[in-house]
Amino acid sequence: MIERYTEEEMGRIWTEQNEWNTLKEVEILASEAQAELGNIPAEAAAEIRAKAAFSVDRIHEIEAETHHDIAAFVSNVAENIGDAGKYVHLGLTSTDVKDTALGVMLKQASDVLLRDLEALRQVLRRRATEFKYTPCIGRTHGIHAEATTFGLKLCNWLAEVERDIDRMQHAKETIAVGKISGAVGTYADVDPFVEDYVCRHLGIAPALISSQTLQRDRHAEFLTALAVIASSIDKFATEIRHLQRTEVREAEEYFSPKQKGSSIMPHKRNPITCERMCGLARVIRGNAQAALEDVALWHERDISHSSVERVILPDSTIALDYMLKTFTRVIDKLLVYPEKMLADLNLTGGLIYSPILLNTLVAKGAVREQAYRWVQRNAMKRWLEGEDFLENLKRDEDIAKIMTPAEIEACFDVHKMLRHVDTIFARFGL
Repeated sequence: MIERYTEEEMGRIWTEQNEWNTLKEVEILASEAQAELGNIPAEAAAEIRAKAAFSVDRIHEIEAETHHDIAAFVSNVAENIGDAGKYVHLGLTSTDVKDTALGVMLKQASDVLLRDLEALRQVLRRRATEFKYTPCIGRTHGIHAEATTFGLKLCNWLAEVERDIDRMQHAKETIAVGKISGAVGTYADVDPFVEDYVCRHLGIAPALISSQTLQRDRHAEFLTALAVIASSIDKFATEIRHLQRTEVREAEEYFSPKQKGSSIMPHKRNPITCERMCGLARVIRGNAQAALEDVALWHERDISHSSVERVILPDSTIALDYMLKTFTRVIDKLLVYPEKMLADLNLTGGLIYSPILLNTLVAKGAVREQAYRWVQRNAMKRWLEGEDFLENLKRDEDIAKIMTPAEIEACFDVHKMLRHVDTIFARFGL
């Protein structure tokens, strides 16, 4: 029977042993279906189930002569069965077995990735709640904008991971498909019952229609979903890399007591894990491009996709599995510095409260364009000349006609920017 895999075993899914074992199960089930149709003796199907076996080394030995891996596999399985081995692979073409087995393996890989994503989701929920009310500066174009909270930043990532879970689930459904429809998809040599029987017992869906192959838009969608998920991690990791910069240092990767950041500079604490995440995301995005190139095959089949998939499918699923597990640990142990976040929030001397001032002036009767210019000219004095923003606002003759000094001071309140934090968190049940 097909083995079940846990989240620690992504690599084992792509071993030759598991691939041939999955192919063997496809062949056994196909023989059982043929027996139910009366095309082969029931005793032969039972013997195939009992005796079907293979040796990876023997497959390679036969393949050295045949130059055909599936044909070598079928020969090896048949020689281990005996006389009933002549019924193995009856009416099938190689891709019937290969693509169906691949659908099973990709389903196995999807299950691992979905568990990884759920683990990341749970860690983000916990840490977002931990920093729900921790103020920090929001940046647009890399420049201080308005206040947010670090919890909201993490909650935004949580929402993206939840979308990634939806993407992965849909990609799994798209790829967990098999086909046993013959050389050009017409069932000329095999009854459609065989396809239904095999796919049902493997827990995958039979394709509504196929050529000799399952159509590669499925695999392109799968790889594209992986690339989007990897890009999410790339995005999160890039943010942490910025926050760990020496001038910022609002958060940083955990740094163990025995860890070294540099062979020559003992003071270094580098965001090496997040940098690794960004690099691996590039690999998976590149693999997704290769999968898109595989969609266009000649007529009912060519083999140009095969060599590509032998690289990009195991590499991408293994890489993303590693990324998800590793980044989950990064978030779990992320060092966060609320005091530095607050210091950076106040770095511009209150310039971040300019939207509150603008809105208050308009609410009290000022023309918006005029009010914008009044606040901006005082902001630029702080920005360019380092003057006191609050005191200049109080002395501004235009603003003084509309707002009192106390009303101006009341605008310098970070909580006014964060009054809807609970509303946002409630959308996530937090």
